[in-house]
Amino acid sequence: MRLPDLKQSRFYLLWIMFVMAMAFFAITRTILLVYSLDYADLSIAAILRIYGIGGIYDVAFYAYALVPVSLYLLLVPNRLWSSVANRVMIHLVCFATIYGLLFIAVAEYIFWDEFQARFNFISVDYLVYRQEVTDNIVESYPIALIFSALFTLASVIYVKLTPYLERSIQQHETFRSRMSITAALLLLPVFASATVGPVLMQQSRNTYQNELSANGPYQFFSAFRHNQLDYYQFYATIDDEDASASLQAEVLAPGDRLINPGLFNIRRIITPADAEEKRLNIMLVMVESLSAKYLGVFGNQDGLTPNIDKLAEQSLLFTRFYATGNRTTRGLEAVTLSVPPTPGRSIVKRLGHETNMWSLGEVFQSKGYQTAFIYGGRGYFDNMNAFFSGNGYDVIDQSSVPADEIGFVNAWGMADEDLYKKAISAADKSYQQGAPFFFHIMTTSNHRPYTYPAGRIDILSGSNRAGAVKYTDWAIGDFLARVKRKAWFKDTVFVFVADHTAGGAGRTALPLKRYHIPLLVYSPAHIKPGKIEKIASQIDLGPTLLAMLNMRYVSNFFGKNILNMVPGEERALIANYQHLGLYTAGLMSVSSSQRKLTQQINPESDNPVIKEVGADDPGMHKNLAYYQGASYIYSHHLNDWASEKQAVPVSSSTIR
Repeated sequence: MRLPDLKQSRFYLLWIMFVMAMAFFAITRTILLVYSLDYADLSIAAILRIYGIGGIYDVAFYAYALVPVSLYLLLVPNRLWSSVANRVMIHLVCFATIYGLLFIAVAEYIFWDEFQARFNFISVDYLVYRQEVTDNIVESYPIALIFSALFTLASVIYVKLTPYLERSIQQHETFRSRMSITAALLLLPVFASATVGPVLMQQSRNTYQNELSANGPYQFFSAFRHNQLDYYQFYATIDDEDASASLQAEVLAPGDRLINPGLFNIRRIITPADAEEKRLNIMLVMVESLSAKYLGVFGNQDGLTPNIDKLAEQSLLFTRFYATGNRTTRGLEAVTLSVPPTPGRSIVKRLGHETNMWSLGEVFQSKGYQTAFIYGGRGYFDNMNAFFSGNGYDVIDQSSVPADEIGFVNAWGMADEDLYKKAISAADKSYQQGAPFFFHIMTTSNHRPYTYPAGRIDILSGSNRAGAVKYTDWAIGDFLARVKRKAWFKDTVFVFVADHTAGGAGRTALPLKRYHIPLLVYSPAHIKPGKIEKIASQIDLGPTLLAMLNMRYVSNFFGKNILNMVPGEERALIANYQHLGLYTAGLMSVSSSQRKLTQQINPESDNPVIKEVGADDPGMHKNLAYYQGASYIYSHHLNDWASEKQAVPVSSSTIR
């Protein structure tokens, strides 16, 4: 059947919108490419690949968007098509489409500026938590000016296209003719579904090039479908028995005893050599986005962290400590549950199985501690309230703090100084009741829009990240000055650690330097200052802290006591949404979706050598044992607290 001339068809509308959309997508890609020139390692071949693959994604997205519009153009009879109501609606929809494409371009630029990536899981989450995100954007950018400029530009483009829209609206054609065009158009999304997927963009070892090859709206809707990835379906695996034996050997320390050496069962009894437990209070402060690169103790010359640098001299400082991921919920997950990151979104946000797991809070609670998660923002964000309340913690957040106790609030919550005052008040209450406390505190101030109370530091509020870092440091100094006057200070251990760094993107899938964070443990009466230069990550914090207190307990944790690691045991588990890494000195083994296995040689450098390896490589084998085990244990509920307690009561003489 011969297709009619599109210029003589109402479907000419789709061609007009297609040309415009392709132009907008290409311009957006070019702007992001120019923005990333220093990191994208561009060549002629790379540029051709970026625009070639990018064009495929652009067309694929448009093909999906065509489906409802094509059906409308097919089914509306000629009499209604030429009506005034339809004409007005077509013009409004076309204007809205133009405005929407411009809005997407600006949104992509803002998102890229923050995350160096096209839309992904984060953008999906941002729709769920609109208040925080909207407030953040309003406080960070001149929104009224941006919207006005977009409206003006959309109006200009719309006026230019009006004659073409009118030509399309004036066309009358038979249902048979419309049917032939619709049938052809509907083949496009079918073809796109069969040939275009997330793996198409993974053609380069440079992550910036891969992200530039993508299409933002396509990635956004793809994230809805792939917020969790089945490990066994998408990742390389080894024999379960082999992986289980390797994992058990990895987590067991001298003196530990497996309770039941079944498949992937790592539940074990931890028995320290020292017989006496130290029932000290714990304040674990997780600081928003505090990259190691901001600290003077790690070589920064800008003078942003004088209080933390002074504290580092008085603390046990872990110099080669790494975040497991690049989102707050990944840090919370790792420190609280001591599990490696599983593909997709964090366990914290997986509704239905984000609670009742073996957690640091549950262990302390079983020891008679008062446990609480104290958050500067609203705890419903990222499902934090449900996660922590379901895993052994009371929850104190912004909504539970009286307004007269909050001096400053921005998009993400109360200022750090107000958060610390609330934590001190809670500690006073626990002390008066005679109970030791374990408080996990999560700050918010070191986050865009970088606003904080006036008069605290010499950088104007809202100026930049440097100001937020310096205020974060000021608030920690003020916090320590206050707690030193408290009766409970002497018997309290203060832990300061970042949730993640200020940016996780780099030339490689997992750029090691972008995951480097500080960890300081401070307790003048109980912990001798010094430096620990062993490689570790956030999953090791909980077991190390419990070891410092000589705690005897039943553990389901993947982490180990950093202090007792011997040469050959040091490793850090770091990951993003799809790439799962295991770092040992000089080597990063990375397992990626589509069963791809690679290694970075000398990952400490800015340009590591990358090679493909097999599952039998020792480093890769260890990687697969950890992540395959984590996926199996999580999906089979092997780290559920209730079932474990029924098997071996935590308070029984078994662990005494």
